[in-house]
Amino acid sequence: MTTSSALVTFTGVQKTYDGNTLVVRDLNLEIQKGEFLSLLGPSGSGKTTTLMMLAGFESPTSGEIALNGVPITRTPPHKRNFGMVFQNYALFPHMTVADNIAYPLTVRKLDKNEIDTKVKRALDMVQMGHMGQRYPSQMSGGQQQRVALARALVFDPQLVLMDEPLGALDKQLREHMQIELKALHRSLGVTFVYVTHDQSEALTMSDRVAVFNEGVIQQIDQVDRLYETPANRFVAGFVGDNSVLDARVIHNNGDTCEVQLADGTHLHGVNVNHAQVGDTVQCSVRPERIAVVDAGHSAGNRVAATISDVIYFGDHLRLRCQVPEQPEMSVKVPLQHLGHMQAGQTVHLHLPPTHLRVYR
Repeated sequence: MTTSSALVTFTGVQKTYDGNTLVVRDLNLEIQKGEFLSLLGPSGSGKTTTLMMLAGFESPTSGEIALNGVPITRTPPHKRNFGMVFQNYALFPHMTVADNIAYPLTVRKLDKNEIDTKVKRALDMVQMGHMGQRYPSQMSGGQQQRVALARALVFDPQLVLMDEPLGALDKQLREHMQIELKALHRSLGVTFVYVTHDQSEALTMSDRVAVFNEGVIQQIDQVDRLYETPANRFVAGFVGDNSVLDARVIHNNGDTCEVQLADGTHLHGVNVNHAQVGDTVQCSVRPERIAVVDAGHSAGNRVAATISDVIYFGDHLRLRCQVPEQPEMSVKVPLQHLGHMQAGQTVHLHLPPTHLRVYR
């Protein structure tokens, strides 16, 4: 038994399919009751395998999964009482919407009156109260996804697992459903575990995000901290846009350091991974944290760059800038710069030391 207050605990969980490659390696994870946790990462990072082990469709090669402190590693899926929503909806085409939603209750042998009451409540929950007698083929993708969600929630599960559930929807509908899902989670207080490779989706909806790469959680954090203070190069590059400069450390001040670029420019930044003098490092800064300043601007931490392109994004401009012997930098600037910036122009960029993060 564990003394943890977590709803779900993964302890030392590993998974291999071939006996050689670990798809998930030494996973230790606590999922808190009532939270919206997203598992985020590229294809093959282990996030879906983790979800499938939690659902019971895959078994860990080693380690233990516990629910409320009780091991469930060998409990079959249908006895875990978790709601599941997949990308392909998995609705029964020959059943009405109401019968699809009622299916988990029928399997649990509830009486008809109770089933009708719960189905009505679930339909209302996803704003489809008037569509119970339709068939899946008569509905749009977004409506089918709501039916799948209602079916996952109808039997009051303590945990709802979702695997890329909005992946098949168009951008506008997907963004609308993200907001609805977040509101639904807030009103129900059920624990949601959500797999996605879409970083903006994870940031929009979650309380916390676990970033996976190569079978390991690289960082698990609240969304603002994940974005503002990435723990390593991978998280910085995978979550959100990033401008990167290659440099060498010339002074180490513990939590901060001074670096030198190839053209001799000196910059100060946050020494995230305790880089030492002489180390080759990447300096990372969010495009919206970079400011275009006058040539005579007194503050340090400036680089001179040449604009290679100005892109209009509607609510801001994106400058693509070239610094000598560096990867291309992206800079977000307000619309008042429209018409004042053009390709070929030299600009001076201020990189605030508190937002310039230095990674080994």
